[in-house]
Amino acid sequence: MPKRRSITTLNRKIHHWGSIAIAVQLIIVLVTGVLLLLKKDLDWIQPPTIKGEGKEPALEFDQILAIARTVPEAEIETWADIDRLDVRPGKGMLKVRAENSWEIQIDANTGTVLQIAYRRSDLIESIHDGSFFGDKAKLWVFLPSALVIIGLWITGIVLFFHPYLAKSRKRRAKVTRLDTAEKRA
Repeated sequence: MPKRRSITTLNRKIHHWGSIAIAVQLIIVLVTGVLLLLKKDLDWIQPPTIKGEGKEPALEFDQILAIARTVPEAEIETWADIDRLDVRPGKGMLKVRAENSWEIQIDANTGTVLQIAYRRSDLIESIHDGSFFGDKAKLWVFLPSALVIIGLWITGIVLFFHPYLAKSRKRRAKVTRLDTAEKRA
């Protein structure tokens, strides 16, 4: 019996101190996770996609760069200033994401600028996965925190079921004692 009690005590201590150790990282992951879940619903996080004309892109790469250069917020001069292109043939548009997080949506058929907006979802994602804080923080803070959370989940399940298991053991012991007493009588 003392062994069970010490395991329970150790389990509670692990759960208690583990919760304290990962509190800051957990709140960062939870808040950014909620924001990422809502990124298609909140224009502030990620600009909505505007449909263009046609279904086949008709623009050449040099035309895309020329159009992107006309947007002062994006600060694009060369291809090095562009983080990525996202071509959506089914929506007749493409997105040019500048290194400074501005997004330009261009009609892939006519070259018309459909929308210019600041995109925060990439920043939020980098905070969420820890890469915003650097590779060392990602591997030496956020990864261990994730492992501690798994441990907290396990210890929490054990703490939750422990009273039920203890009651069950007591009932079985009581039944065994009554059976033994009846056999003696």
